[in-house]
Parts: sequence; structure tokens; C-alpha cells
Amino acid sequence: MAAGRFDGKVALITGGAGAIGLAACRRFASEGAAIALLDRDPKRIAAAEKELREAGVTLFATAVDVGDETGVAAAVDAAVSALGRLDILFNNAGIPGVVAPVHELSAADFDDIVRVNLRGVFLVQRYALRAMIAARIKGAVVNMASSMSGWDILAGGAGYASTKHAILGLTRAAAFDMARYGIRVNAVCPGVIETRLGVPAGSEDEYERGIERFANRIPLRRIGQPEDVAAVVAFLASDDARHVTGAGWLIDGGQTMQSWANAPDADAYPLEV
Repeated sequence: MAAGRFDGKVALITGGAGAIGLAACRRFASEGAAIALLDRDPKRIAAAEKELREAGVTLFATAVDVGDETGVAAAVDAAVSALGRLDILFNNAGIPGVVAPVHELSAADFDDIVRVNLRGVFLVQRYALRAMIAARIKGAVVNMASSMSGWDILAGGAGYASTKHAILGLTRAAAFDMARYGIRVNAVCPGVIETRLGVPAGSEDEYERGIERFANRIPLRRIGQPEDVAAVVAFLASDDARHVTGAGWLIDGGQTMQSWANAPDADAYPLEV
């Protein structure tokens, strides 16, 4: 791969075989990084690994449940052993969890989403930071939060919203703790992104209609792409953002600025001039 901002560096990406994670793998690799890809789905890993290796990417890939401390510790250690160092973490793995009114959401379902979305982010961040500190690397961490829960409220999304709000708090606390080591910690907060997770639907027609509907209600009149998120993650991980830490960066096309009150009778917003 061609040299770039991340030449000689290693980026670890969780959920790396999903839409946003794989877009980030491609982006970091295109700028010179070696990639440590962690995901829980062996079939997705195999497909992503085939693509990346065929493109000439230096790659370590393994299956791991980010909520399992023993598995996370082993995976991070194996990645560092295989690739020699760790400079960047994109803590991307997450699940939407069960959607239910807060009084109907079971404790078990709540615990499941906290285990992946919050505990998982904490664990991977913990072991990645330990690796950076031990090697005296002034690295960068980017955690995945969400504008859809950090700013907006989703009906039935108590579990998801709780974890995403918490990630912003965890990010700021980690940024403060890590400043003494020269390690920066930030979060990205995407709005609706064109993925099957971001635009859930049964059929392909429903999916396309969902994309159009979301795009019409976003002020920039476009739905976000996985590459849009990857570009901001790469910026935050680079020396171009050397004075940015403890921030939560919205990537939503203005989505969180629009509301029913702006145009209650409109199918699209902003209104055409």
C-alpha cells in the first residue's frame, strides 16, 4: 500500500468486518497502516480478510467477543505480537439491542446491550491503552458513540441510548487520564448511515425507500456513508488532530438540528426554496 499519514503504524478496529468497520480498515490501510481486525462473526472476518489481503494490506484478524475480558486481553496481545505495536484503536463494535419501552425492557436485554456496547468499549480501550503505555506510544483512540442517541432520543431505545451516552462520558474520562501519556481519546457520533443496521428493513424495496426517507429529512439531503465515518475517524487518529482530545464529533449531515417543529407538515426538510 502507498505510504501516508499512518505509514508504519498499526490500527486496531473492532467490528472491523461490518460496514463502518471495514470502511475504516480500508481507509487506514490506504494511508499506510497495518490493520488488526477484530469481529465476532467468523464468516464476515473471512470475507473481509480475503478482500484486504488481496489488496496487499498487512493484516491480523481474529474473532472475539468484546464483552469477554479474557478474549479481549488475548486478542489485543495477539495483535501486538503479530504486528509489533499498536498506535490506533477504533472502538467500533456495537449492537442495537432490543427495542422496547423502558418499562417493558427486561433486565436481561438491558444487560446484553450494556455488555457489548459499554463493557466491550471499556475492555478493548483498557487493554489497548495498556499496550500503548507499555510501548511508550503516543497513540489515539476513537470510540463509537451515536448522534441518534447522544443527541436524539429513539422510541424504545433506552438500552442503546444509555450505552451511547455512557461512551461519551467514558471517552472524556479516558482523555483526561491519558493526556499525561500523550494519548488522545475522542468519540465519533454518526447519524443515520447507509447500512442494514442504520436503515433496518425487510425487503430491498423497503430498504431503498428507507434511505430516501431518511435523506429527505436530513438538512444536507443525503444519507451518511460508512466512508464518511471512516474519514473522520482517520482525521481524529492522525497528527492533524494532535490538539483534539475528549471530543464527541457529530457526523450526521445536520440531522440533529432538524425537528418536527421546523416543518411539521413537510415530508422533507429543509423546505425547497
